[in-house]
Amino acid sequence: MIREIEIIKQPRERILDEISHLSVEQLNKVPAGFNNNIIWNLGHMIAAQQGICYKRAGLDARVDDAFFNTYKPGTKPEGFVDAVGVEEIKKMLFTTLEQLEADYSNGIISNYTSFVTRYGIPLSSIDEALAFLPFHEGLHIGYIMSLKKLV
Repeated sequence: MIREIEIIKQPRERILDEISHLSVEQLNKVPAGFNNNIIWNLGHMIAAQQGICYKRAGLDARVDDAFFNTYKPGTKPEGFVDAVGVEEIKKMLFTTLEQLEADYSNGIISNYTSFVTRYGIPLSSIDEALAFLPFHEGLHIGYIMSLKKLV
């Protein structure tokens, strides 16, 4: 596995271990003072990866548009994610990384449009995007750990 993608994969595995005992209801709960929940954060990590790596390169996301639009930046939970949806998101945390690795290795992600993230970090290549993703995911893993204490 490409090292940059391995650095993304390992925390995803750990956070799933951390929340493995939570019920579907707990994963969907939005505690007071928060505007999202655990399952939204997991879905958002996938959508953000798709936007940063694919859409910024002028490519279609490798997830369907409905999923992307539900979890993209600026969204919040729209409804209850049932057990089937939860399992699908958990699987997608890894299938999307496998696809990303294949697309990266095959040079598919080549025309990257430079932009500045909402955190003020300029990204001008897929390599910079891959370097940024662990930072972004770390923020959301932190949110998940806080949410876990309240659900």
